[in-house]
Amino acid sequence: MHVIVCGKVIPDPNVVTLEIDSSTKRMVRKDQPHVLDPAAASAVEEALRLTEEHGGSVTLVCMGIADAKDGVRRALAMGASAAIHLIDDAFAGSDTLGTAKALASAIKQEDYDLVICGTESSDSYSGIVPVQLAYLLGIPAVTFANKVAVEGDTLHVERQSETGFAKVTAELPALVSVTSGINEPRYPQLKGIMAARKIEIKTYSAGDLGLGAADVGASAARERVLTVGAPPQRGGGRVVQDEGDGGKQIADLLAELKVI
Repeated sequence: MHVIVCGKVIPDPNVVTLEIDSSTKRMVRKDQPHVLDPAAASAVEEALRLTEEHGGSVTLVCMGIADAKDGVRRALAMGASAAIHLIDDAFAGSDTLGTAKALASAIKQEDYDLVICGTESSDSYSGIVPVQLAYLLGIPAVTFANKVAVEGDTLHVERQSETGFAKVTAELPALVSVTSGINEPRYPQLKGIMAARKIEIKTYSAGDLGLGAADVGASAARERVLTVGAPPQRGGGRVVQDEGDGGKQIADLLAELKVI
């Protein structure tokens, strides 16, 4: 079984404070320490557990700048056997659909049985890319999985819901997005770290994938950030002096606010 994991590499939130460039309205990523997104690490872990049970291999697919390679190596050190890095200035400014198009074009170069994504990245939290990706690949998508199993050609998922979970099945190939609580990602061991250094990371540019300015990058983006700024400062609260009628004052205030 070949499992492809779509994983994002993000500026390390333990070291830097995420910043937005006021001129481009994009997150500052260049010259920042990068790590494999925790959501992506959970996806890699789930893929490794499935291939350890059924046999097979795991390939990480990541789109990002050159600084993303450190995070890609983390997935390889965990146990992924291959990695694909989509790197090109033409990808800069891509919205979720452009990102999905790039990932789908790379995945179509591979034979695969299952695609695993995190439910959403830990820096932008859009949560849209997995279903867009499944649509472009023409495969079923099962989202918010907190338990994943494979039996033959069938994917079995316990899908998290507001009231518990729902059991869902889909025929392979399929795409599943996993919640952050699905597992505890393993910590790379020295042997894995050394082995990861020897693995050649395959790279694709937009041109390699047949993608142009109408597909990816800022020119193709349908989603645009209009403004970036701090939220408005909250006003002071109302102080209730209790002189025996404090409860009534609070009730009157809640009634005024139409809370009760």
